[in-house]
Amino acid sequence: MYAIFENGSKQYRVSVGDVVKVEKLDAQVGATVTFPVVMCADEGNIQVGKEVANTVVSGEVVGQGKDKKIIVFKYKAKKNERKKQGHRQPFTTVKITAIGAAEPVKKPRAKKAAAPKAEAEEKAE
Repeated sequence: MYAIFENGSKQYRVSVGDVVKVEKLDAQVGATVTFPVVMCADEGNIQVGKEVANTVVSGEVVGQGKDKKIIVFKYKAKKNERKKQGHRQPFTTVKITAIGAAEPVKKPRAKKAAAPKAEAEEKAE
């Protein structure tokens, strides 16, 4: 089974256990991250669109880093104009742990505020 997810306007094809370099995420090493799925497939069964609306790819952040340096050299002929610049793209390494339905988010119930009213009535007497 594999899935295609989107992150940072790029799409990645992953299976459980894969290690992927994605654009830098604000997450600590060891944190769990989730990505929305664009397509999911297993043994001839392909799901896209509304069929994968509740599906997510979960992964664990393995590390943060920077790619190799690239040189950006801008040059204008006959103008004596040259500009040399380097760039190292930051990335996050993620190990894919699960592909499946999103876990429902449990919202904490609001506690009833009945006790303060009773205390206020006693003080009024």
